[in-house]
Amino acid sequence: MTIEVAVIPAAGRGTRMRPITRALPKSLVPVVDRPAVQWVVEEAVRAGATEVYIIVDAESQELVERHFNSAEEEPLPGLEDVTVQTLIQPAPRGLGHAVGVAEEAVGGRPFYCLLVDNLAIPGEDVLADMAEARNGGSVVCVRDLPEEYLDRYGFVVPGLVRTDAVLEISGAIEKPGIKNAPSKLGLVGRYLFSAEIFDAISESAPSVGGEVQLTDAIDKVAGEGLCRAFITEYELLDVGLPESYLQALTRLALAHPDHGARNTQIIEDSLTENR
Repeated sequence: MTIEVAVIPAAGRGTRMRPITRALPKSLVPVVDRPAVQWVVEEAVRAGATEVYIIVDAESQELVERHFNSAEEEPLPGLEDVTVQTLIQPAPRGLGHAVGVAEEAVGGRPFYCLLVDNLAIPGEDVLADMAEARNGGSVVCVRDLPEEYLDRYGFVVPGLVRTDAVLEISGAIEKPGIKNAPSKLGLVGRYLFSAEIFDAISESAPSVGGEVQLTDAIDKVAGEGLCRAFITEYELLDVGLPESYLQALTRLALAHPDHGARNTQIIEDSLTENR
């Protein structure tokens, strides 16, 4: 089954990336030759999405719309047949709340959900594999993460193992810390949700950070036996932190289909000059 809809929460204010995000929306921070959010849209399109909803705040809506739907520019290459629309999250009430904004637009269909902070290297996509792992419910992508991530990510409660890469999950916990971590399988910003996730979001009270957490909604559907995890060995690149942004920028520059060879030469020449 092809998943035709993708939802991209991008209303975060990007406080961890100051000062670049004082005036520039986090989703439009440049990564090589395109903004971060375009990398994510292209990833969804490679998996079959033809309808993309980007969740933004009111201040950034015009800029994001102008990038994808400019009346003065040709359509972005590869996105000519893709509908990209923005939806406004009226207040910063958390990731779960942001996803819930898309309920009416999604209209009961299964959909991909991709976070802009984490970018996939083209050729190391996970969405199509997640769709294959689906059994009518939701699928979350997880990765075996080191202990220092236990206070930064959500982690799943493992259940029945289906294959080396697929397992049922019975719950999920946001930022559990070492003492409360149910596993080291962390949620890495790629999801395939069925419509049940919206009811779970609406039933979720604010929790960690005083926000409506997407992990709490995942915990609800997992507790009802409606969620699987797909375990990836691929690393998604974090562009939401200054200390990892340069690494992501460099790796995507080297992997760029048009400029990778030239970028590689520039980096090698720079290293040689600085020895």
